[in-house]
Amino acid sequence: MNPRTLERYTIPGPAGALEVALNVPSEPLRGLALVHHPNPVEGGTLDNKVAHTLAKTLFSLGYAAMRFNFRGVGASEGAFDGGDGEVADALTALAHGHERVGDLPVVLAGFSFGGFVAARVATRIEPERVVLVGPAVRRFPVDDVPVDTIVIHGEDDDVVPLADVLEWARPQSLPVTVLPGCGHFFHGRLPQLARVIAGMWRHHPVTPGA
Repeated sequence: MNPRTLERYTIPGPAGALEVALNVPSEPLRGLALVHHPNPVEGGTLDNKVAHTLAKTLFSLGYAAMRFNFRGVGASEGAFDGGDGEVADALTALAHGHERVGDLPVVLAGFSFGGFVAARVATRIEPERVVLVGPAVRRFPVDDVPVDTIVIHGEDDDVVPLADVLEWARPQSLPVTVLPGCGHFFHGRLPQLARVIAGMWRHHPVTPGA
């Protein structure tokens, strides 16, 4: 992302102020990417390095990248709500993003708990694509997701066992991309994570509404 074009500010949210960070690439825009950070009660914020990598990667693909702090995090007011309130936060951020960049196709991306929220938001709208990294599918159960959802998980994830993700994905016949020897927080593997996502975009172009 271009730090010179990054805007960080608050907007009215369901629980008070909602902090957002928006980075818009040069025209023409391909769409709007909304990135959801990991569990707030375990230190997750919009500055999480995996969330930042997701935003940076989607920005490089031509999307306006918006991150936001769930209620009770940073400058966002309110308190953790276990998912329901966080979905409301996400929908508010998304509506604001549309106000800023127009009614463009939406990509929903999330890391860990953020993947849970992103998947729930996907049931409320028709996203162009969903990207889930290290989704916490047992602690925060996720219903079926769109068939072209990108799921990336670390082989050695000690927070969300790979077996749990495969068990969740199996009934959906949903592919899971596994990074060998990688833990939950993708230490030392963020460039690889970015390359994997960008490569999947190039080789599997998305047609809005398909």
